[in-house]
Order: sequence, then structure tokens, then C-alpha cells
Amino acid sequence: MRPLRASRVFVLLGLVVLTAARPRAGPDQKCKPGPLDLIFLIDSSRSVRPHEFETMRKFMIDILNSLEIGPDSTRVGVVQYSSQVRSEFSLKTHGDLESVVAGIRQIVPLAQGTMTGLAIRYMMNEAFTAEQGDRPKVPNVAVIVTDGRPQDRVAEVAAEARERGIEIFAVGVARADMTSLRAMASLPFEDHVFLEESFDLIHQFGLQFQDAFCGLDLCKEMDHGCEHVCENSPGSFHCLCSEGYTLNEDGKTCTAIDLCAEGKHDCEQVCISSPGNFSCDCREGYRLQDDGRTCSMVEFCSFGNDSCDHHCVNMLNGFYCTCKEGHRLQADGKTCQAIDLCAEGKHDCQQVCMNMGPAVFTCDCNEGYTLNEDERSCTPIDLCAEGKHDCEQVCISAPGVFTCDCRKGFRLNHDKKTCTNMEMCSSVQHGCEHQCVNTPGSYYCVCPEGQLLQDDGKSCGACTSANIDLVLLIDGSKSVRPQNFELVKKFVNQVVDSLDVSAHGTRVGLVQYSSRVRTEFPLNMYHTAEDIKAAVMKVEYMEKGTMTGLALKHMLENSFSEAEGARPAARSVPRVGLVFTDGRSQDDISEYAKKAKEAGITMYAVGVGKAVEDELREIASEPVEKHFYYTTDFNAISTIADNLKLNVCPEESQGEVEVKDPCACENLVEFQQNTGSSLEQLTQKLAAMNTRLVELENQLLSRK
Repeated sequence: MRPLRASRVFVLLGLVVLTAARPRAGPDQKCKPGPLDLIFLIDSSRSVRPHEFETMRKFMIDILNSLEIGPDSTRVGVVQYSSQVRSEFSLKTHGDLESVVAGIRQIVPLAQGTMTGLAIRYMMNEAFTAEQGDRPKVPNVAVIVTDGRPQDRVAEVAAEARERGIEIFAVGVARADMTSLRAMASLPFEDHVFLEESFDLIHQFGLQFQDAFCGLDLCKEMDHGCEHVCENSPGSFHCLCSEGYTLNEDGKTCTAIDLCAEGKHDCEQVCISSPGNFSCDCREGYRLQDDGRTCSMVEFCSFGNDSCDHHCVNMLNGFYCTCKEGHRLQADGKTCQAIDLCAEGKHDCQQVCMNMGPAVFTCDCNEGYTLNEDERSCTPIDLCAEGKHDCEQVCISAPGVFTCDCRKGFRLNHDKKTCTNMEMCSSVQHGCEHQCVNTPGSYYCVCPEGQLLQDDGKSCGACTSANIDLVLLIDGSKSVRPQNFELVKKFVNQVVDSLDVSAHGTRVGLVQYSSRVRTEFPLNMYHTAEDIKAAVMKVEYMEKGTMTGLALKHMLENSFSEAEGARPAARSVPRVGLVFTDGRSQDDISEYAKKAKEAGITMYAVGVGKAVEDELREIASEPVEKHFYYTTDFNAISTIADNLKLNVCPEESQGEVEVKDPCACENLVEFQQNTGSSLEQLTQKLAAMNTRLVELENQLLSRK
């Protein structure tokens, strides 16, 4: 298959008028339109009645009678279709009119559906092939005759056939659909689409088709409508456009080719269009180069019109001046001045800015300071911290220099570097009752064997009471009842009265429990017996259940923590827990009763009323008889308080609280040594604080 000549248009309807004015070609006067490969595609669906099919058969024969049929002129093939496609004979089957007509007369209708799209694809892929007699460079023409709407898609396959150069005439009869006919036919539709009311009128298209191929000069004999040029061809004509124009889709009018708008130019700046041609120009401030395409800026600077101090920059219709790096353009727009960032304060040096040239600076520091790695900030030179001094005890630093001093209890010698110890015991009123012991810059008091240094750190006395951390767990369950709970609080206060309560002595914490646990006050909240007793009387009764195991867990994990005031284990302050309950626990007590004793807590168990003896014994420390108390009546608990001894001096303690005897000689010496060491540490810290204060004073003076 080959493309037809460009824009071939068959104006068959126009030929109707011309046909009436001239004789048609008779049997002895054959039309010679030139070589042509013609395929009839005829609809033989069941809707085409027998007499209508005969009319269609006669329609084809009438057209062929007017054409010169032969291997070198017009070749004819017929394809019949309904629900299937059948080639009746191909382009190479018959070589003369008689055999073609005989082949047409032998066609038997298929009488099925209307698969027009299938037939067009067969025509395109099979009928118009070299194997079936199609010739190269010979126009392909197809005449489709149908009486109904296609049962398949025709638009896509018809478009593909037209793209391959097949010129399609669509002839519809009776029930044919105009939309489908236009989808199949070539352009323009008025020359390629025909719709007749009945098969009896189909011969009219036959007459028009004959005239279309009989060699008229249609450009001269009719109003062709071409805007520029009409070119005649056998049975047709086509329109052409003058140079610089392109033919529009209507095949008649022309549009100027705008190469500028289409981007088909190589102008650098401005493209000026004319039909099919263009010329180049430049924007204002530029001139066109000799190549007629590129532009260059008008060089005002090179013309010697500038008076710039440093650089001249061309611009449209003029120029402007710029300065070298590190310089600033002045108000006249021409001269330049070096930028001094130090003088303008546009730097980030902490102390000294040194100008090194236009817009360049470096930083430096005052005497006694050193420049940091950021090359901006300064750090005082601390000779003391760097160890670059020969002070014996205290070095006091100032930027780049230092002075020496001595710790408390020492005096600076004449060399201003070394120190001499001052005998504090002989030089001050130390107030020690028994003996004063010197330490560097300080002193401490000691007592004779068998006596203990009292809280004032000076007087001596006998051992009266041990210092302990005591936590009381009191049962606030519903079974206790409000009036008995008041008796429990009095019991707690009786215990407190028997203790030496102070911040450095015995500390007391209180926890109430029922179905939950509540810390009433921790060990570090109150430091006098009066404050503790007042807080106890304000405790509110909780009621509900008896979760003794939960209370033991809380005591172990929270109450005896340093956060709540328990003193560090290293200080060997005994920890004592006292549980007061009136009934059976509703949870397991074994685990945390055991863990409390394993943690070194001496446990006392006090039971009243329905308290379970086995539980009390499990809570109490060994020997159980000295740590377990029980009474049937709340009114008798005051007697227990009188007999309960929680202090840990050996002669008074009834429990197995294992602590060192503070009155023993070896323990007394150890205590005195520990006290002396602690005083020494405090003295050193005080000296360091004094040194720091002197340093801060010196820094303030240096800033002034």
C-alpha cells in the first residue's frame, strides 16, 4: 500500500452538476483515469434483502463499465463481509472487464452480522498487498457499501487504513449510520461520504464515481475553493500553498509559516518573521554581529567614557563602577576607599582588633591573656592552674601573675611563698574539757577512756543513748476503729519520749498502712520530739484493709532511703523498724520481712487483739522473745511502750542491735581520728573557698 498524492480530494457531489452538462462515457468510450487499484467492500448482512443485494451487484458492474480494466490500468478486487470476511477475488484474479463482471455475478451473500471494522482490517492487511496484486506507486481506492450500523469498532482501524494511503469512500444505504460513515471515510467528508435512502438510489453514487475518474480539469470547471493554488489530477484536484505557507486541515486555506513562533530560527535575541522566512535583530543596548544572528553589548567602558577608580562594568545604554575586594564605592559612584573593619567596629575580637589591610583584620589579647583557638576570644593566663608557681599552700591567680597565701592556721613567711603552722591549741581559747589536739590550721577535742565527746564537740560524758534511725509502721485498717487508733498514736508518742531525738541523734519516721501505704512523715522531716509528737497527733485514720507485706516493702525500699533521711550505711547508724498491727495481713509478709532483716534492719513486732502470733514472730528479729510483744487490749499497749527499749547502749538494750560500743577505748580513739580527719577536710575546703574569693576580688579589681 502507498500514500496517495498529497491532499487528494474527490468532489463527487460537484460532479453531479457537471455530469448533466456533458455526455457520460459509454461502453465504447472508456474512462482512463490512469493506473488504479480498486477494492469494493460490500455488506452482505442478513438485513440486506436479496433484491437489494442484486442492486448492489449492478451498482458495481455499472461503475466498472466506465473504467478501463486491465493489468496495467485499473485492477479490481471484491471483499464481502457480514459476521465474517470473505475475499471473492483479488486484484490479480481477473485481467479484463468480462471476467471481473462474471466474478461479481457469482457472489453468494453471507447473510449474517455487520462486522465492518473486521472487513476494513482484512482489506488493509490482505487485499492491498503485493501478494494479492497491489502495485507500487498506484493509488489505492476502497468503496465501502453498507446498510446498517457496524457491530464492531471502525474509527481506529479506518484511521490506520487512511494513514497507509488508502482513500476510502463510504456509501450508506437506508439504515446506515452517518457517524459511522464519517468515521470510515477520507476527508473532505462531502466528497467521500454518501447516504442514500434506498438501494434504488445507489446508482446516483455510481454516476458520480464514474465522473470522478474521467479526467476532467476540475480546477477550471468548478469552484475549487483553493486559497492559493489548485492543482488538477485525474478525477480530482488538490490545493497547494505559495512558498512560506502551509495548507490547513480543510485542504483549501493556507496559513503563513511563522518560523519565529515555531522556534525554528537561530537568532540570539530578536526574531522578525515573514511567511516561511525570518531575520534577526538585537535588543536595545546591543548590536547585530556580522553573522546576522548573534548580538554583542555596546562597550561603553571600552570607548573611554568611564572614570572608574577600579573597575568599569558595561550595562544597557551605559556603565557602572565597582571596587576591588576590601574597598567600598564612594558617593560619587566612581572612587573607592579601603574598608577598615576595626575602625568601623565590624569585627568580633574580644579584646584587641588589628587592621591588616582592606577589609582584613586579626585579633589579639591584652597582657596576661592568651588568644583562644577560635582566634577571637581571650582567656586569662592562670599560672596557678597551670602549676607555674612556687607557693607552698595557696596560689592566688591574676591574669599572667600570681601571689601566695596560706591556709587557716598557717602564716605566710617573709619569702612570700612558704607557710608556718600556728599552734591553735596554745593560741586560742579552745574550750576542750579534757584535751585539745592540734591539726593543720585547726584543732579538735578528745575525752578520757570511758567517756564520750558530747554534741558540743568539747564536753565529755557517759554513754546514755545510741543514735538510731527508727521507722514505725502503724496499722490503720478498718478493724482498728477510730478510738483505738488514737491509742495507737499515744503509743507512738510514748516510744518517742524514750528516745534522744535530734538531727544528729535519733531520727523518727512514721508510715500508716491499710489497703495502701502512706508515709506520714519521713526520717528527715522533724528533729525534735515535740515536733514529732505534734505531727503524730495530726495523722488521720485511713481504714480499709491490712496489707502488712506491702507496708514492709515500702519501708525497705523508701523509708530507709537516704532520700527520706536515713543516714548512709557507712556511718553505722542502726536502723530499727517497728510494726504495730491488730490483725492478720491480707498479703504475704514473708518475703519483705526476710529482706528487711537481711538488709540489717532490727525489726520489732507489736500485736494487739486479733494479731496473728506466727506473723509477728516472722517479722521480729532474733532473739524473737526480745523483739516481739503482744496484748489483747488496746488499753494495755502503753505498758508495752514502757517496757520497749529501742536505744542501743549495751546496759539498756533489750534487742540484738549490733553496733559498736561508743564508750570502748578503741572505738573512742577511732571516733576521735575520724573526727580529726573530717575537720581537716573541712579546713581545706574553707581554705579553697578563701582562695577563690581572693581570686574573684582580684579579677574585679583588674576589670576596674
